[in-house]
Amino acid sequence: MKTERKLPLKDAWFIWFVLGVVMLNYPFLHIFNKNILIFGIPLTILYFFTGWPISIFVIYLFSIYLGRDTTRQPPAEPQNNNPSGEAR
Repeated sequence: MKTERKLPLKDAWFIWFVLGVVMLNYPFLHIFNKNILIFGIPLTILYFFTGWPISIFVIYLFSIYLGRDTTRQPPAEPQNNNPSGEAR
């Protein structure tokens, strides 16, 4: 028997959205707002330039999964048992 996976995927979308919003708010920005340079780049800038591509990559993975999921199920053809085309 095939099970539906749409509910966990919706939950995962919501979790990643909330995580992205939390990571761009005060507590996390305050953690990375230090006078530390890594390879000459301030830590806050490095945080943005690594966190942003990671979030885009996760959205890309979700879109690939959704695209693969929709190609598996062809649309159902409406069945018309009445050859004259009239409604009963």
